Amino acid sequence: MFNAPRPTQAYGISSSFGGSFVDENPLAASTYDGLDPWSAAPSPSPPPGQVPSIFTNAIAEATVPAIYQQSFNAVDPTNSGETSVNSLSRVLSTSSLPAATVDKIVNLVSTRPRVSKLEFFVALALVALAQKGQAVSVEQVALLAQQNTLPEPTLDLSLLSYSAPPPPSSLSAAYTTNNRQPITTQNSSSNSSATAVRSTSTSITAVAAVVAPPPDDPWMTGPRFGGAGAGAAPFGAGGINGGVAPPSSVAGSGLPSGWWKRQERVTVQFAGQQGFVLNRYMVYGISTERGSTVQRRYSEFAFLWDCLVRRYPFRLLPQLPPKRIGPDEMFLEQRRKGLERFLRFVINHPVIKEDALLGTFLAEPSFEQWRKHSSISLEEESASKRIDRVEEMTIPSDLEDKLGHVRQKIVPLIEAWQKICVLGERLVRKREAAAVRSTSTRPSFMPHLRLPPVLRMSSSPLSVSSYTNDAAAAADSTRMPLGLPAFASSRDPALSLSPLSTAQADLSRLTNTLKMLVEVNAQCWKGQDCDLSEGVRQGISVVSAHTQRHADLLEIRTGVLLQETLEGLKSQRDLYIAMRDLFIRHDRLSVDQVERLKKRVDTNALKLESIKAVAKDGWEEEADKIAVGIEKDKATISAQLNRRVFIRACMWHELRVVLHNRENTLLTQLVQSFASEERDYADAVAANWASLVQGVENMPFE
Repeated sequence: MFNAPRPTQAYGISSSFGGSFVDENPLAASTYDGLDPWSAAPSPSPPPGQVPSIFTNAIAEATVPAIYQQSFNAVDPTNSGETSVNSLSRVLSTSSLPAATVDKIVNLVSTRPRVSKLEFFVALALVALAQKGQAVSVEQVALLAQQNTLPEPTLDLSLLSYSAPPPPSSLSAAYTTNNRQPITTQNSSSNSSATAVRSTSTSITAVAAVVAPPPDDPWMTGPRFGGAGAGAAPFGAGGINGGVAPPSSVAGSGLPSGWWKRQERVTVQFAGQQGFVLNRYMVYGISTERGSTVQRRYSEFAFLWDCLVRRYPFRLLPQLPPKRIGPDEMFLEQRRKGLERFLRFVINHPVIKEDALLGTFLAEPSFEQWRKHSSISLEEESASKRIDRVEEMTIPSDLEDKLGHVRQKIVPLIEAWQKICVLGERLVRKREAAAVRSTSTRPSFMPHLRLPPVLRMSSSPLSVSSYTNDAAAAADSTRMPLGLPAFASSRDPALSLSPLSTAQADLSRLTNTLKMLVEVNAQCWKGQDCDLSEGVRQGISVVSAHTQRHADLLEIRTGVLLQETLEGLKSQRDLYIAMRDLFIRHDRLSVDQVERLKKRVDTNALKLESIKAVAKDGWEEEADKIAVGIEKDKATISAQLNRRVFIRACMWHELRVVLHNRENTLLTQLVQSFASEERDYADAVAANWASLVQGVENMPFE
C-alpha cells in the first residue's frame, strides 16, 4: 500500500495572471536516474547469486570504541559510508600483526569490491582479538557485540602514508604526492645481498587551480539578452511594439571570457539522521563560498525546487532526485550526488543565482524557522520584470525555428547521454574491480583445491549504480557507439567481469599475500648465511611495495572518475533533461487569451456604440459598465503581450546563454581534464613499474 506509485497531483493553479501554473510534484514518481521513489526495492536490485553480507548486523546495535570511528574517518574523508579493500588493508597493517593474519581478516570481511562501515568495524574487532591471542572468529565478535564489550585494537594511524582517495578538491594533485613518496621495504635480516629499492621521481602535471570569482558579477558584463540580430518578432500574432526582425546570426557566448573558470563550488555531505524512530530523516550539510555550512533536509530541497519552478517556469531547472520510503545506502548516495548537481546548476545560473530565496536557503542557519516567520512570494518572474525595446530587438525572428531544431534532437541527446552515463559508470566499476575484486581462478577439474566458502569471493555481476532502463540502453548493441562494449542487462550473468579482469587478482590481497610469503620465508633451511634465499625474499618484498603503490594509484584514479568525471557526465545528461522539461512547461504555460480578449473588446465596442445610438432610458449606466470592461480587457491584453515578449526573451536567453555554453564549454573542460588525468595516471603507473624494474634487477639467480 505504502510503496505503490503516487499519482501526480497539482500543487494548485492560480487563476490570476502571473501566478504559478506549475503542477509538478517533486515527490511524485520520477524518472530521475530511473529510481522509483516509492519502491522499497534496493537500488539497483541485487543481481542473481549475490548474497548480502553476513557481517552487516554483527555489531549493528553495539557501542563501538572511539578508535573504530577514528580509523574509518581516516579512510572515508567524503563520508560515503564505505571504503575500499585497499584502505582496509592499510589500516590493518598498522596493527603490527603478521601479514598472514591481516590477509585472513581481510578475506573474512570483504566479499565485495567495497567495505561498509560495519564490515570495517568487524575487521577492527577481529584485529583486537588477534592482538590478544584469541581466535579470529566472526561469531566471537557477534557474541561480544551482544554483550556490548567490543575489544579495542591497538593501531598506529600515524603510519598511514595514504589513507583513502582524497576529496575532490585535492584529487588532481594526488598522483604527484603519491608517486613521489619513496618506496621502502622492511628488512629484518642484517645480511642483505639485494640492492635497495631505487625510487624514481616523475613530474606529474597537476590540474590548474580554480580561479577565484571576481567581486563583480561576471554574468552581467554584457546585455542580458544580447545578440547580433536586430528587431523583434512576436510570439504568435504580433509583438507589443510591432515590427519584424531578420534572422539572427548568433555571435559570442553572451558571457565573459573564461566564465567557466569562475563557477561557484558547492558540496553536499551527509550530516547524519535526525528525528524519532518512526519519523527519521537524513540531514545534509551544504558548504558554499557564500558562508558557513548549513544543514538541510530533503523536504527543504523540495520546497526550494517548487518555489524556483513557480518563479522561473521559463528557465532551465534540473530535476530533483526522488524520495523513497525505506531508502538503502546506495539510494541515499545517489540522491546526495543529485542534490549536489542540482545546487551546482542553480547557483551558477546567470539569473536564478540572484534569487533571494536561494540565497537564504544557502545561508540561513534554520531554514524551517525562517519559513514560519517569512512571507514567500510565488509570483511568476514575468509579473515583475519587463523587456525593454533594446532587449526585445535582440530576439531573433526565427527563434521558433531554432527552438524546433533543439526540440527535434533533445530526446536522442537524452538517450545518448543516459547510455554514456551507464556505460561510463560500468567501466569505472570494472577498473575499480581490477584492484579490489577477487575471483576464483582455480580449474574446475581440481575440486580438491576448493577454498572454504567464507574465502570464496562472489562471482556474481557487479552491483553498479545505474538506472532502471539501463538494460534497454545496453541491450541493443546495434545502436552502441563505436569503441564502447555492448554490455548485457544488469540482470544477466553475462555482465560479470571480462576474462582479463577476472584473471587479475586483488592487488591489495596480492600485496598482503606477498608480505605473508616474505614472513614465511624469513629463515632458510640452510641458516642465516643463505644469500640466494635472502636476495629473493627482499626482491619479493620490493614487488609487494610496488603492487601496494599500484593499488593506491588505481584507487585514486577511481575516486577521480567517480567523484568528478562521472558527475560531469551526469550533469550533461541533467542539462538536456532540464531542457526537455522547459519545453514541456513552455507548451503548457505560454498559452494566453489575447485573441479571445481582442474579439471581446471589438464586440463590446460595437455594443457600446449601439447603446449610445439608441439612447434608451438608463443607457449611461450600462454604457459605463461596458466601457470599464473594455478598459480591463485592454489592460489584460497589454499585460499578456508583455508576457509573450518576456517568454520569448527567456527562451532565447536559456537557449543561447545557458544551454549552448554549458553543453559545449563545460564538456570541453570535462574532456580535457579527463585526458590530462588519464595521462598523469599512466605516467605514475609507468614510473612505478620502472622503479620496480630497477629494484629487482639485482635479484640473485644463484
